[in-house]
Amino acid sequence: MHALGIEGTAHTVGIGIVDDACRILANVYDMVKPEKGGIHPREAANHHAEMVVPLIRKAVDVAGLDLSDVDLVAFSQGPGLGPCLRTVATAARALSLALEVPILGVNHCVAHLEIGRGVTAAKDPVLLYVSGGNTQVIAFARGRYRVFGETLDIGVGNLLDKFAREAGLPFPGGPILEKLAREGRTLVPLPYSVKGMDVAFSGMLTAALTFRKQGTSMEDLAFSIQEVAFAMLTEVTERAMAHLDNPEILLGGGVARNKRLQEMVGRMAADRGAKMFVPPGDLCIDNGAMIAWTGLEMHRGGVRASLADTVVDQRYRTDEVPVSWR
Repeated sequence: MHALGIEGTAHTVGIGIVDDACRILANVYDMVKPEKGGIHPREAANHHAEMVVPLIRKAVDVAGLDLSDVDLVAFSQGPGLGPCLRTVATAARALSLALEVPILGVNHCVAHLEIGRGVTAAKDPVLLYVSGGNTQVIAFARGRYRVFGETLDIGVGNLLDKFAREAGLPFPGGPILEKLAREGRTLVPLPYSVKGMDVAFSGMLTAALTFRKQGTSMEDLAFSIQEVAFAMLTEVTERAMAHLDNPEILLGGGVARNKRLQEMVGRMAADRGAKMFVPPGDLCIDNGAMIAWTGLEMHRGGVRASLADTVVDQRYRTDEVPVSWR
């Protein structure tokens, strides 16, 4: 069975094709890169509308298939930016009707977890999900993926990108800050905001921008933001692992590619006698393959949907999804 997934929650539109053994046959994407400022939802949606058909054609070519070989169409139903979600949902509906194959809407956050389980040896991990719009600590319990902790304001990726943008760096800013952080030597006193199992980053952003205006070097600020933010995430992740007595931690989301975050979480896991798993980089960022795989898992678990069920949900929470396939 072959599933085609369409991702389009924010800045990236991606098409992935996978088979029922989680072999990634194609995973192509294109990202909006605004010349200045952040992502404008309507401009991003227009970009997705222009790119989705060429990317579908490219994915089919890369996979060595015909469109007639696709057995299931899945798309990112939420959470995300409304115009972007509606654009890819429309594309998915059109493709499903044209091919006369089932269609399923996929929760974007759950997809990050499922692709990690699909391509690594992780069986039942705690997931540290870190991206631009989301930051959550997730684990499976009683038929759903439960959120054990999350950001109270902005995602950690949003923290990195907003600081970079205000400092005059291009989008995406996270990878640039990671390089700058390697040259940092001084730990700037930034707010460490852990509240129970939740975290908050907006205070850190404000403080870092204030230090920047006072002349603190970008290298030291990048170093300090990473050290403090990632320590917060490592703390709440370890607490979830201890509470659940879980020996596996899986990283997911675009920020999971950050080597310093991997180092800190990996050290914590090793100290606990646990194992850390990280998918390949192109499966950490937003991508169509994770949507395709999760849609295939849902279909095998008995999930079915009509076109009326494909309305997008900008605030589609991780813990709202009945996980019938596990």
